[in-house]
Amino acid sequence: MMKQYMKIKEKHKDSILFFRLGDFYEMFFDDAIIASKELEITLTGRDCGKKERAPMCGVPYHSADSYIAKLVEKGYRVAICEQIEDASQSKGIVKRDVVRIITPGTITDDKVLDEKSNNYLCCIYMDKDGIGITYVDVSIGDLYTTQIIGNEKKIERILFDELAKIRPNEIIVNEFLYNNEDLTNSIRKRFNTVIDKFDEWAFELSTAEQKIKTQMSVVTLEGYGFKNKKYSIASTGALIEYLNETQKVSLNHLNNITTYSINKFMVLDMNTRRNLELTETIRGKSKKGSLFWLLDKTSTAMGGRLLKRWIEEPLINIEKINERLESVEELINNILLIDDIKKLLTSVYDIERLMGKIVYGNCNARDLLSLKNSIKVFPKLKSILLTTNSKQLTKLAKNLDTLNDIYELIEKSVIEDPPLTVKEGNIIKSEYNKELFELREAMTKGKEWLSKLEKREKERTGIKSLKIGFNKVFGYYIEVTKSNIKYVPDNYIRKQTLANSERYITPELKEMEAKILGAEEKSMKLEYDLFVEIRNTIRQEVKRIQKAAKIVSTIDALNSLAQVAFKNNFVRPRLNNKGIIKIKNGRHPVVEKMLENELFIPNDTHLDNNQNRIAIITGPNMAGKSTYMRQVALITLMAQIGSFVPADEANIGIVDRIFTRVGASDDLSQGQSTFMVEMSEVANILNNATNNSLLILDEIGRGTSTFDGLSIAWAVVEYISDKNKVGAKTLFATHYHELTELEGKIEGIKNYNILVKEKGDDIIFLRKIDKGGADRSYGIEVAKLAGVPHEVIRRAHEILSELEDRDIAKNSVAITKSNTYEESKTNETIGEKNNNHQLDLFSIKESQIIDKLKSIDMMQITPLDAINLLYELSKEAKKM
Repeated sequence: MMKQYMKIKEKHKDSILFFRLGDFYEMFFDDAIIASKELEITLTGRDCGKKERAPMCGVPYHSADSYIAKLVEKGYRVAICEQIEDASQSKGIVKRDVVRIITPGTITDDKVLDEKSNNYLCCIYMDKDGIGITYVDVSIGDLYTTQIIGNEKKIERILFDELAKIRPNEIIVNEFLYNNEDLTNSIRKRFNTVIDKFDEWAFELSTAEQKIKTQMSVVTLEGYGFKNKKYSIASTGALIEYLNETQKVSLNHLNNITTYSINKFMVLDMNTRRNLELTETIRGKSKKGSLFWLLDKTSTAMGGRLLKRWIEEPLINIEKINERLESVEELINNILLIDDIKKLLTSVYDIERLMGKIVYGNCNARDLLSLKNSIKVFPKLKSILLTTNSKQLTKLAKNLDTLNDIYELIEKSVIEDPPLTVKEGNIIKSEYNKELFELREAMTKGKEWLSKLEKREKERTGIKSLKIGFNKVFGYYIEVTKSNIKYVPDNYIRKQTLANSERYITPELKEMEAKILGAEEKSMKLEYDLFVEIRNTIRQEVKRIQKAAKIVSTIDALNSLAQVAFKNNFVRPRLNNKGIIKIKNGRHPVVEKMLENELFIPNDTHLDNNQNRIAIITGPNMAGKSTYMRQVALITLMAQIGSFVPADEANIGIVDRIFTRVGASDDLSQGQSTFMVEMSEVANILNNATNNSLLILDEIGRGTSTFDGLSIAWAVVEYISDKNKVGAKTLFATHYHELTELEGKIEGIKNYNILVKEKGDDIIFLRKIDKGGADRSYGIEVAKLAGVPHEVIRRAHEILSELEDRDIAKNSVAITKSNTYEESKTNETIGEKNNNHQLDLFSIKESQIIDKLKSIDMMQITPLDAINLLYELSKEAKKM
């Protein structure tokens, strides 16, 4: 047996081998040492030679799933080694082999997986000119692929954007990407995922193409949109090969591939997803407090997963968005319909993952009943949706296959309360199969005969306590207490002696035993065979069932949006392609919900591509600037997923991207300070935003000195305002009041402030956005509200008074924007010293730094280079 183990282990060195021995999965040697530590189970040993003793540990096979899940969650691969022949039929040692390898991206146990989240396995193929990204949830069968062509920086940026959306638990890559250690290490750290290199031959174009054709049972890939997509072909083919190697079953639920272009959806980078808290909160990483938490009123797990995908992938096609909005509006106008759909869908189980279990062959009879009970509501769901006026809802209803044949098959075959196991009988109805009916009749009659035999023998022998029993070792027997042994007839054959009784058999009893046990054994085997036959019949209809499940998921997601809109008084947004975002009395959907009984103060917003491109927002901390900006971004995003929005009116111009730069954080693992992280994010925005983007920028430049920060913030606003460079709609919150001077000097900039009310030395936040700039920051007042000691507050007021008397801005030359960005290099004199030799905004003492500034060629420098140069000059100035 140990030789057999070693031979199998040799083929699976990178996995922990669960080796089936009877009712246990055993692990040996290093696997046992690792497993005992990670699973906190006892480490024992087993003799496997004259001197050698192998470390050993094990887990019961019936509860192995939870142990496997723990190991996989910690990043280990687990190879499941089973007996592949009947032990009773084998000669010598039972044949064993690995039947499946479970990895972080291929786990399918529904007790472990989050029911409303996908568990994605991702495959990436990359070379110097492009990249292919393919990902799949093997518990469902959904497979998606895209490719990007371009330079290395573009490829890497888009890769990170896609991974932020996908959030895979496992990634397999080709050698080229694996050898790029900086990139792979960055992916591991940012996404907390496992990355492994896969066989290079699997990525070869001809091999990969053939793998896809075989899996999809087609002779050409054009129907799947693979034309001129060699990178997608390579990553998809390699992913299918990886699944074949690890899953070792026919994955016929993986029968459709969705090829997509990243330009078909609103692009959201990792920072934006985090800052807007789309599916989880920044603090605590919890669902509660996220947009998904607010919008998710789905009745099914698969509806919840689809809704989350909609949030992760906002649309940019107005027709498709309006199709969803029309359906949501139809449901809202018929509140009884919302309730009817919700009640029906409450009975629907996770059909997508049930089909995954059926395809894998690890479902039981209860899973089939769950499928049956889910299908049962389809006819009613179809009929009520056909009565609606919504084009999408009626189309969904017409395309919904009610799967009556599947329902009937399970209804007439599977009993209502079957056991968890499928090999111990009592799962198939007697009427379903004639042979099964006859075997059960024999079993029933046999047990009736035993009952009559016991009664007859009691009367014949006069032994009132005589009874007929059964155990697996001796079979059926007659038990007599020792006080009655003298009455035992001569035809009784002693079989076993116990402390207080003797057990006997008779030829007649053994003959009936053979009939009863033979019928039971045949019955259990027949039931299992019938179950497998039923399961395989359902497996053949996987495409139909998956299609129906997708339709039900869509109905569920739309109904969820309708419920939320109705309950929270949301309105249908109008959409435009003119770049106008106009919101009347907009509210932050999540904050408003979290406030519960408190009143949320609504605010208006007006942005466009002309006179209202940039809103400079000033006001104190805690006044609500960040909440306001986020609510504009969320309302825009909600509109583009097809949701109603929290406002009195909303006219939303389609945006291609939303960028956010909010809050302060560092990335010490990458050797980056808070300010460097901030500047890197700003650089990404300036280099990739378009005039169709929406930018949310909060306190740019706060991570460095006042002069440096103001300079950067000012330059960033100028750059964004230039239509030839960015020209994006922007909400720009700042404490630098000097930036309010830009209104009227640069086209498209408007000033706004958060209103506050002063009451003595205290302030009251009114949470209202008003036109015009704030005249002060109220920082000391906020510090007082936070509980800073009174002595510190008093001294801060004294220092502020002195500084205001020597206000730098009052003694400096006003900065105005040059006619062109490039002409600013001619402004060599940008400030003067006052009588107290106080430095104005941009004057610098040291000639060395001045020389560097003079040497800058503004015609050539990029935004990122400018930011890096400012950063270096700042460090030099601080040293002097």
